[in-house]
Amino acid sequence: MRILLSLLIFVSPMLYANCNSPEFDQFDFWLGHWQVTANGKIAGTNQIKQDLNNCVLHEHYQTPSGYEGRSLNIYDASQQRWHQTWVDNQGLLLQLDGRWNGQQMQLDGYTLTNNGEKHLHRISWTPNMDGSVRQHWQVSKDAGKTWSSLFDGHYQKRQPDQQ
Repeated sequence: MRILLSLLIFVSPMLYANCNSPEFDQFDFWLGHWQVTANGKIAGTNQIKQDLNNCVLHEHYQTPSGYEGRSLNIYDASQQRWHQTWVDNQGLLLQLDGRWNGQQMQLDGYTLTNNGEKHLHRISWTPNMDGSVRQHWQVSKDAGKTWSSLFDGHYQKRQPDQQ
Protein backbone atom coordinates (compact mmCIF):
# COMPACT_ATOMS: atom_id res chain seq x y z
CA MET A 1 0.00 0.00 0.00
CA ARG A 2 2.82 2.38 0.89
CA ILE A 3 4.46 1.76 -2.49
CA LEU A 4 1.19 2.43 -4.35
CA LEU A 5 0.66 5.69 -2.48
CA SER A 6 4.24 6.78 -3.18
CA LEU A 7 3.77 5.94 -6.86
CA LEU A 8 0.52 7.92 -7.02
CA ILE A 9 2.15 10.93 -5.41
CA PHE A 10 5.01 10.72 -7.92
CA VAL A 11 2.94 9.97 -11.05
CA SER A 12 -0.13 12.18 -10.40
CA PRO A 13 1.53 15.46 -11.42
CA MET A 14 2.59 13.86 -14.70
CA LEU A 15 -0.88 12.50 -15.51
CA TYR A 16 -2.99 15.55 -14.75
CA ALA A 17 -2.76 19.12 -15.92
CA ASN A 18 -1.63 21.66 -13.39
CA CYS A 19 -4.17 24.20 -12.26
CA ASN A 20 -2.50 27.18 -13.93
CA SER A 21 -4.31 26.90 -17.26
CA PRO A 22 -6.88 29.65 -17.96
CA GLU A 23 -9.81 27.21 -17.71
CA PHE A 24 -9.21 26.88 -13.95
CA ASP A 25 -10.00 30.62 -13.63
CA GLN A 26 -13.38 30.48 -15.39
CA PHE A 27 -15.36 30.18 -12.15
CA ASP A 28 -13.28 32.72 -10.16
CA PHE A 29 -16.05 35.32 -10.48
CA TRP A 30 -17.88 33.27 -7.83
CA LEU A 31 -15.10 33.53 -5.22
CA GLY A 32 -15.92 35.53 -2.11
CA HIS A 33 -18.23 35.86 0.85
CA TRP A 34 -21.76 36.54 -0.37
CA GLN A 35 -25.16 37.65 0.92
CA VAL A 36 -27.71 35.66 -1.09
CA THR A 37 -31.25 36.92 -1.72
CA ALA A 38 -34.18 35.37 -3.56
CA ASN A 39 -37.50 37.08 -4.23
CA GLY A 40 -36.17 40.16 -2.42
CA LYS A 41 -35.59 38.27 0.85
CA ILE A 42 -32.39 37.06 2.48
CA ALA A 43 -31.90 33.43 1.53
CA GLY A 44 -28.55 32.87 3.22
CA THR A 45 -24.82 33.39 3.01
CA ASN A 46 -22.34 31.63 0.81
CA GLN A 47 -18.58 31.53 1.05
CA ILE A 48 -16.55 30.29 -1.88
CA LYS A 49 -12.79 29.85 -1.45
CA GLN A 50 -9.98 28.44 -3.51
CA ASP A 51 -8.50 25.24 -2.11
CA LEU A 52 -5.83 22.65 -2.92
CA ASN A 53 -3.34 24.92 -4.71
CA ASN A 54 -6.15 26.85 -6.41
CA CYS A 55 -7.34 23.70 -8.18
CA VAL A 56 -10.67 23.50 -6.33
CA LEU A 57 -13.43 25.93 -5.39
CA HIS A 58 -14.88 25.01 -2.00
CA GLU A 59 -18.39 26.31 -1.25
CA HIS A 60 -20.16 26.62 2.13
CA TYR A 61 -23.79 27.77 1.98
CA GLN A 62 -26.01 28.31 5.02
CA THR A 63 -29.43 29.79 5.71
CA PRO A 64 -30.85 31.46 8.82
CA SER A 65 -33.12 28.43 9.33
CA GLY A 66 -30.17 26.02 9.70
CA TYR A 67 -29.97 24.53 6.22
CA GLU A 68 -26.35 23.99 5.14
CA GLY A 69 -24.66 22.66 2.05
CA ARG A 70 -21.18 22.36 0.67
CA SER A 71 -19.71 21.76 -2.72
CA LEU A 72 -16.38 21.01 -4.32
CA ASN A 73 -15.88 22.35 -7.84
CA ILE A 74 -13.04 21.52 -10.22
CA TYR A 75 -12.18 21.87 -13.86
CA ASP A 76 -11.57 18.41 -15.31
CA ALA A 77 -8.91 19.12 -17.92
CA SER A 78 -9.06 15.55 -19.28
CA GLN A 79 -12.73 16.00 -20.24
CA GLN A 80 -12.64 19.80 -20.70
CA ARG A 81 -15.56 20.44 -18.37
CA TRP A 82 -16.38 21.59 -14.87
CA HIS A 83 -17.62 19.25 -12.17
CA GLN A 84 -19.47 20.04 -8.93
CA THR A 85 -20.31 17.66 -6.11
CA TRP A 86 -22.94 19.18 -3.78
CA VAL A 87 -23.95 17.69 -0.42
CA ASP A 88 -26.21 19.09 2.28
CA ASN A 89 -27.42 18.46 5.83
CA GLN A 90 -30.63 16.86 4.50
CA GLY A 91 -28.86 14.02 2.69
CA LEU A 92 -28.88 15.41 -0.84
CA LEU A 93 -26.07 14.45 -3.19
CA LEU A 94 -26.05 16.31 -6.49
CA GLN A 95 -23.32 15.78 -9.07
CA LEU A 96 -23.19 18.25 -11.91
CA ASP A 97 -21.03 18.67 -15.00
CA GLY A 98 -20.85 21.45 -17.57
CA ARG A 99 -18.98 24.32 -19.09
CA TRP A 100 -18.35 28.03 -19.15
CA ASN A 101 -20.05 29.30 -22.31
CA GLY A 102 -18.45 32.74 -22.35
CA GLN A 103 -21.30 34.36 -20.41
CA GLN A 104 -22.20 31.93 -17.64
CA MET A 105 -21.21 28.69 -15.97
CA GLN A 106 -23.85 26.04 -16.61
CA LEU A 107 -23.77 22.64 -14.94
CA ASP A 108 -26.28 19.79 -15.31
CA GLY A 109 -26.88 16.51 -13.51
CA TYR A 110 -29.50 13.93 -12.61
CA THR A 111 -31.02 12.86 -9.32
CA LEU A 112 -33.41 10.01 -8.58
CA THR A 113 -36.40 10.59 -6.32
CA ASN A 114 -37.38 8.06 -3.66
CA ASN A 115 -39.90 6.56 -6.09
CA GLY A 116 -37.31 6.25 -8.89
CA GLU A 117 -38.20 9.31 -10.99
CA LYS A 118 -35.23 10.80 -12.80
CA HIS A 119 -34.93 14.60 -12.51
CA LEU A 120 -32.53 16.67 -14.58
CA HIS A 121 -31.06 19.66 -12.71
CA ARG A 122 -29.52 22.67 -14.41
CA ILE A 123 -27.75 25.36 -12.43
CA SER A 124 -26.26 28.45 -14.04
CA TRP A 125 -24.11 31.17 -12.49
CA THR A 126 -23.98 34.47 -14.35
CA PRO A 127 -21.58 37.26 -13.36
CA ASN A 128 -23.14 40.73 -13.56
CA MET A 129 -21.40 43.98 -14.48
CA ASP A 130 -21.76 45.30 -10.89
CA GLY A 131 -19.83 42.32 -9.44
CA SER A 132 -22.93 40.46 -8.27
CA VAL A 133 -23.80 36.96 -9.48
CA ARG A 134 -27.12 35.37 -10.44
CA GLN A 135 -27.56 31.69 -9.62
CA HIS A 136 -30.52 30.04 -11.33
CA TRP A 137 -31.40 26.43 -10.44
CA GLN A 138 -33.95 24.67 -12.63
CA VAL A 139 -35.31 21.14 -12.70
CA SER A 140 -36.90 19.10 -15.48
CA LYS A 141 -38.99 15.99 -14.90
CA ASP A 142 -39.23 15.23 -18.65
CA ALA A 143 -35.55 15.03 -19.70
CA GLY A 144 -35.24 18.73 -20.50
CA LYS A 145 -38.41 19.35 -22.48
CA THR A 146 -39.84 21.68 -19.81
CA TRP A 147 -38.19 23.39 -16.85
CA SER A 148 -39.30 24.66 -13.44
CA SER A 149 -37.32 27.15 -11.40
CA LEU A 150 -36.23 25.85 -7.97
CA PHE A 151 -34.09 28.81 -6.94
CA ASP A 152 -33.28 32.17 -8.52
CA GLY A 153 -30.75 33.84 -6.28
CA HIS A 154 -28.82 37.08 -6.34
CA TYR A 155 -25.31 37.07 -4.83
CA GLN A 156 -23.97 40.35 -3.47
CA LYS A 157 -20.52 40.57 -1.87
CA ARG A 158 -20.76 41.00 1.90
CA GLN A 159 -19.24 44.07 3.50
CA PRO A 160 -16.11 43.40 5.60
CA ASP A 161 -17.98 44.06 8.88
CA GLN A 162 -20.59 41.42 7.93
CA GLN A 163 -18.04 38.65 7.46
